[in-house]
Amino acid sequence: MLWSLFVGFARIGTLGFGGGPSMLPLLQAECVGSGWISDEEFLEGLAVGSALPGPIATKMAVYVGWHTAGAAGALVAALGVVLPSAVLMVSLGAVVLRYRAHPAVAGALTAIKPAVIGMLAFVAWELAPGAITGTVGLGVALGAFSLMAFAKVHPGAVIVIAAALGAAALRP
Repeated sequence: MLWSLFVGFARIGTLGFGGGPSMLPLLQAECVGSGWISDEEFLEGLAVGSALPGPIATKMAVYVGWHTAGAAGALVAALGVVLPSAVLMVSLGAVVLRYRAHPAVAGALTAIKPAVIGMLAFVAWELAPGAITGTVGLGVALGAFSLMAFAKVHPGAVIVIAAALGAAALRP
């Protein structure tokens, strides 16, 4: 199981171009597809991880690793997601910085940006049915979007506001 966690998260760390949010489709496919956690557990981990500082991929690795194999699983999954990207960043970062003005490199980087947005939209589409339930859930989602898009409220504050509202008003 530990080797499986390491390899799975190393795959995410290797293929997750664009940072944490763009890794969400990879995380979901790997974690849920491997049977380590369910879609609901993935969404719970994502919610908790979003309320904490740091990269979401690392936090999800620790969450899934702990859920699957305890402390050793958390450590192995975290190493799996961080190690490949650290090695690749050191290696490829030097190349990109040196050749970023080259038309092929500039074109590749330009095309990756909208692809990341499309991937984020896909994850939102996939997770929305489990996260946005009923009119209250829709109201919270639209309120969070509005606070960030129009009032320019910091995402951390939006999470705290949503958590406070949920703790006060949405108790089972």
